[in-house]
Amino acid sequence: MTTLASPRRVMAPYRGVLALPGVRGLFLIALLARVPVTAAGVTLTLHVVLDLHHGYAAAGLVGTATTVASAVGAPLLGRFVDRRGLRPMLVVTTLAEALFWAASPRLPYPVLLAAAAVAGLLTLPVFGVIRQSIAALVPEQQRRQAYALDSMSVELSFMIGPALAVFAVTAVSARATMFAIGAGITLSGLALYLFNPPVRAGHEEHAPVPRRQWLTGRMVTLLAVGTVATLVLSGTDVAVVAALRASGQLSFTGLVLAVWAAYSLIGGFVYGAQHRAIPPLALVAALCALTIPIGLASGHWLLLCLAILPAGALCAPTLAATADAVSRLAPPAVRGEAMGLHSSAITVGLALGAPLAGAVIDNSHHPGWGFAAAGVVGLVVTAVAGLTLVRRRLARRP
Repeated sequence: MTTLASPRRVMAPYRGVLALPGVRGLFLIALLARVPVTAAGVTLTLHVVLDLHHGYAAAGLVGTATTVASAVGAPLLGRFVDRRGLRPMLVVTTLAEALFWAASPRLPYPVLLAAAAVAGLLTLPVFGVIRQSIAALVPEQQRRQAYALDSMSVELSFMIGPALAVFAVTAVSARATMFAIGAGITLSGLALYLFNPPVRAGHEEHAPVPRRQWLTGRMVTLLAVGTVATLVLSGTDVAVVAALRASGQLSFTGLVLAVWAAYSLIGGFVYGAQHRAIPPLALVAALCALTIPIGLASGHWLLLCLAILPAGALCAPTLAATADAVSRLAPPAVRGEAMGLHSSAITVGLALGAPLAGAVIDNSHHPGWGFAAAGVVGLVVTAVAGLTLVRRRLARRP
């Protein structure tokens, strides 16, 4: 009987979250809507290289323009939601996405670069909207499980989206895949518009709150934690590819990355099932520290799969903990802007981690230093953020 009761107790918190009104539909839309979004980057890269016959540097510039613009646009769109509601923002961003993906396969490279920047500014903010709606639909005592489910959903999307895009590009064409992604993102915007998830609970305050009252040192620390987490993940991604290429085992890249994602899924599940929360600073510090030695096992794909387990299991929990903490700290009236800043912080980390690890690998000529660089930089930023937070707390004491 105990063997049957134990899985039930583990699943009970998740069943409680999914039983809440509107939550199952929100998670279903989240999973389906994120797949085309996660497929967009690799598809644009392959389009620039294969169809426009430019190099990877030019393709990377398009990705950079989109990333920087989306990081700027996320808090602005979140503020728009706070003031005007969700549906007006969805109309604007869905139309912008539809126009970009309908026109981009036919654009010459300079125009595509400019259009990607504008489209990035008006990217459909699926990630931020879902996290904001979770805070409105789920009571505080159940949000940790809800955000753990959300992080696991994100992992599944990143496992499916890019792989599906590469398959479609190689089997059909990059241009056809771009049209398909545009259709998928447009349908996602329509689905969110029709579902119209709440962005604030009925009992929560709607009065505006000045930014100086909620964008405190603690909030900035949480945003820094989100940036560090994705910086480490992005750097690890590049370092894994470099390590397998250096050992002549590049064909195992997909397998190693899939195993890494599976570790993250398991870690997110275990984190959400715990009765007590773990501070985001502790999670990200552990993630950074456990990433540093991975390079010691970079000589064989199987050893790499084993070495990446501890850090991999902390990926989803760290992102879930930061989103949960931001949702609790931000006043409901400005939660959209706060979640937009959280999305921007994550995007900045993703944009910084890959070139950081890549530059270290190029200069050291050893892929193991890519893991070490991402982990050490993350630890330094985490230590500075933690010390700053402690100093602020001590200064407030009489």
